[in-house]
Amino acid sequence: MIDYFNDICKNNIYFNQDDFCLLLGDSFKLLKCINENSIDMIFADPPYFLSNDGITCNSGMMVSVNKAEWDKAKTINDVHNFNKTWLYECKRILKRNGTIWISGTYHNIFSIGYALQQLDYKILNHITWYKRNAPPNLSCRYFTHSTEEIIWAKKDKKGKHYFNYELMKQINDGKQMRDLWDIPCIKPSEKKYGSFPTQKPIALLERIILSSTQRNYLILDPFNGSGTTGIAAKKLGRRYIGIDSTQEYLDLTIKRYNEIIENPYHQKSL
Repeated sequence: MIDYFNDICKNNIYFNQDDFCLLLGDSFKLLKCINENSIDMIFADPPYFLSNDGITCNSGMMVSVNKAEWDKAKTINDVHNFNKTWLYECKRILKRNGTIWISGTYHNIFSIGYALQQLDYKILNHITWYKRNAPPNLSCRYFTHSTEEIIWAKKDKKGKHYFNYELMKQINDGKQMRDLWDIPCIKPSEKKYGSFPTQKPIALLERIILSSTQRNYLILDPFNGSGTTGIAAKKLGRRYIGIDSTQEYLDLTIKRYNEIIENPYHQKSL
């Protein structure tokens, strides 16, 4: 894996084992240290910038919506400049036929969509992820939020991106898979070693990876968090690079990784 990095990235390697590599540090800086045209697919779950001193519901309890300093933003322009900066670096490191998936909510997804167009990506799909077991709205002053948005785009408008149409049709009972995905929120078992504030279910990442990559493809997540992208990638025989600025979350990722290694039953052959 180190063949894809310059010396700065190599100095920030926190974990590197069997095509599974974690980098500790600022994503903006480390993305610049990855070789051009080297990544097959990127999944990114960037900050939603929800930490505004409001409230939300977690396990039936009222809790603060604040997550951390990384989830706070001063202005709309700050949010957009943030998104445009990391998306620029992602385009540089993607292969010509590479694609990128970005998840978000209405708080950040419109900025991301605009930034993708400004950077001349080609948007392929806008997926709506329906969370059947989403938490209720405590204020009772507007509709309950039960979806997240996921944009799928390719680097080069003339590139030949990979899409496993037949497999997606197969797992959808022989019918074309649509852009509305009914996937439950994360299972409690996926948080057994700890959790990340915006952790995604493995089932969601498995579908994304299966639809747009082949075995041994190299996948990058610039906002690793609890490492769900990497865990799904490892289970499905893909290579992985994850970046995060918080050591605690990388340690959580390593625990999840070790569980797969110690229990081959969890790995899939697709």
